[in-house]
Amino acid sequence: MFHGFIKVSAACSRVHVANPAANVRELLPLIDDADAQKVHLLCLPELCISGYTCGDLFFSDCLLQGSLEALKTLRDATAGRYPIYIAGLPLRYCGKLYNCAAVLHDGRVLGLVPKTSIPSYAEFYEMRQFSSGKDLGTRIHTVRIGQEEIPFGTHLLFAHAAMENYCFGIEICEDAWSADTPATGLCIAGATIIANPSASNEVVGKQSYRRSLVNGASGRLLCGYVYACSDASESTQDLVFCRHHLISENGTLLAENPPFGDDMCITSEIDVNRLALERHRMTSFTATPDSEYETIYFEQPMQKTSLTRPVDANPFVPPADDKLRERVDAILQIQTYGLVKRFSHVNAKSMVLGISGGLDSTLALLVMVRAVDLLKRPRTDILAVTMPCFGTTARTKSNAVRLCESLGVTLKEIDIKESVLLHMRDIGHDPETHDVTYENAQARMRTQILMNLSNEYGGFVVGTGDLSELALGWATYNGDHMSMYAVNCSVPKTLVRYIIRFEANRLYEEYVQQGRPQREAEEIRDILLDIFDTPVSPELLPADEGGNIAQKTEDLVGPYELHDFFLYYHLRCGFAPDKIYRLACYAFGGAYSPAVIRKWLKVFLRRFFTQQFKRSCLPDGPKVGSATLSPRGDWRMPSDAEYGEWLAALDKDE
Repeated sequence: MFHGFIKVSAACSRVHVANPAANVRELLPLIDDADAQKVHLLCLPELCISGYTCGDLFFSDCLLQGSLEALKTLRDATAGRYPIYIAGLPLRYCGKLYNCAAVLHDGRVLGLVPKTSIPSYAEFYEMRQFSSGKDLGTRIHTVRIGQEEIPFGTHLLFAHAAMENYCFGIEICEDAWSADTPATGLCIAGATIIANPSASNEVVGKQSYRRSLVNGASGRLLCGYVYACSDASESTQDLVFCRHHLISENGTLLAENPPFGDDMCITSEIDVNRLALERHRMTSFTATPDSEYETIYFEQPMQKTSLTRPVDANPFVPPADDKLRERVDAILQIQTYGLVKRFSHVNAKSMVLGISGGLDSTLALLVMVRAVDLLKRPRTDILAVTMPCFGTTARTKSNAVRLCESLGVTLKEIDIKESVLLHMRDIGHDPETHDVTYENAQARMRTQILMNLSNEYGGFVVGTGDLSELALGWATYNGDHMSMYAVNCSVPKTLVRYIIRFEANRLYEEYVQQGRPQREAEEIRDILLDIFDTPVSPELLPADEGGNIAQKTEDLVGPYELHDFFLYYHLRCGFAPDKIYRLACYAFGGAYSPAVIRKWLKVFLRRFFTQQFKRSCLPDGPKVGSATLSPRGDWRMPSDAEYGEWLAALDKDE
């Protein structure tokens, strides 16, 4: 519950059609299990107390009274239990029968919510027995069960008394399939979770539609969605049920029991604080508490929820699924078309790039090649410049040269050692002092050369810096920080690595399909894979005695996979540092110790705040994903903001 995590379950049990007493006996173990797991909210299927497929038996007093007695048994079984339980039953009120969800907690029935969309088609002819909750209007009615007076109506919300963001509403099965879903009004009125007790039969193709319906609702309404479906034992006559349970959050499936899967119960955690932040961020979501809705408050002791939900250690990297090629191509196309527009608009004759043999300049070059190919211009219009200096290694220089030759672009080499030494002499800097002046003199010299070459060749400079470097300020101000168009500015380092490795294999396949010599296909693949394996480095300090890279970025500022994780949850989700730390410890599962994660998170926070001045004057570049640091778009932050509150939030978790 701390940090906003609400543990939810969707479950079903064996169904005895038209036997409420037997059904409750089947449900009682689920009550116990949910309590043992400290589940906050357990959703059971539609009409699980009576059975869904009772047909005209719903006209029977025997079945209806038996269902009420079974509800009382179930209610009493929840006494002293931690969870909220949602179970379905038929309820007669004012001479009409309603398909209801009962909300149970700690020996009480908190409320009863009727179904509003009553199907009338062939296999589900509920309209024969049931009335719609819409007939009740928006007013909250009262149903008396024993000595209890229970709120009854469609406009009920249920909220934790001490946790504002933990608020749920209910829609029942067909309600979710209707054009005007109850969930829309419930979420606008404040619900962050929608529970759906359902009895949806299975037919070919329905599972994918059901899944998209649940994910779509949770994404559209910025909510969590818990969908519980009847067990296969509900099946009778012409219908078969399949216990297809789903838990979704903001369009992402957290847990699923596929049709006829083995799990009677699935459990995950919905982050209601993140949902509240998403609604805060998305100003088009008009959350307006409605006086027509009544909120029923309950109490559950605050506790730290154990996490079982998936938390990706590389949130920027697309999943390795059947849409992998499509996703990578989409990223490269966004970069390419942005570059094509700028190149055409300024009527340039060439594109100029500093090529180092590293990841970022390699990705930029691949995008530039796509751009000139799209424009049907010769690849020689790309001028790639390698500028070796004190820290350049044979490995990176060789890869840069071989890559340019393989791709057929114009390559120019300018050794900048003498120019940099002359500049150091002019400013009075000892070249034996390998400090920030020593490093940045090289970076700025390279940028000056690229800018002047762009004038010489009637072109413009394409920037290579990526999102991770911008977040950390790991760029030389007015050095590699500056360009005419920065194609990688919203691509984080983990994603750059991923694209390079993907492109290595894709280009190999492309060369083979084109009938090019096998050695050419192997050459481009091997170059890119070696670049992928090369340690990340600006190569501004001399190599070691063996001629290898001595200055490794990740030794200095920390692992990029950690920083990208921190960046995603800080920038995209707005999480406090203690929550980011908790998620990182969980996601990386022992790959880094808690002490190491805390150390680099502090580095990230300090650098993110102190280096904002570099981001305040970034060149243009295409937005690729959901997070970017453009000062004209997604991130507007004062350059002199202080980070003390963020470090304090992290330290309090220590």
